[in-house]
Amino acid sequence: MAYYGNLAVKPKRREQDQYVIRETRKKVVRRKSIPVAEKMLYLMTVLVAVVIASFIIFRYADIYDINLNIKNVNNEMQSMEIQIQQLERQVQALSNPSRIRQFAEAQGMSSSLESGIVVKKSSVLEGTAKLE
Repeated sequence: MAYYGNLAVKPKRREQDQYVIRETRKKVVRRKSIPVAEKMLYLMTVLVAVVIASFIIFRYADIYDINLNIKNVNNEMQSMEIQIQQLERQVQALSNPSRIRQFAEAQGMSSSLESGIVVKKSSVLEGTAKLE
């Protein structure tokens, strides 16, 4: 009965002493374990992936090492080219005819272009003494 008016005249509800207790069983769903063959397949797949990744990483390390060696060789080549240029300049400076003439005169030599071959008597005597 629905009372919309005065609540004082509303009849009291009876307390429900009887509670209905229902036992419900909960179904526990157990997952089936993965079969051994499938586990082995997964293990082999992971191992193959690790081997391939290791091989790729090894190759990258090899390539890095080769590139490092190439850079070192290029640096050595550049330093040797600079050294070659310095030595060529030194050869040009040392092969200057006026410098050679001054050095020869300082050592006691004379020019053979003007008077032909000049042989000192002391050197001829030493040469014949050594032959005998």
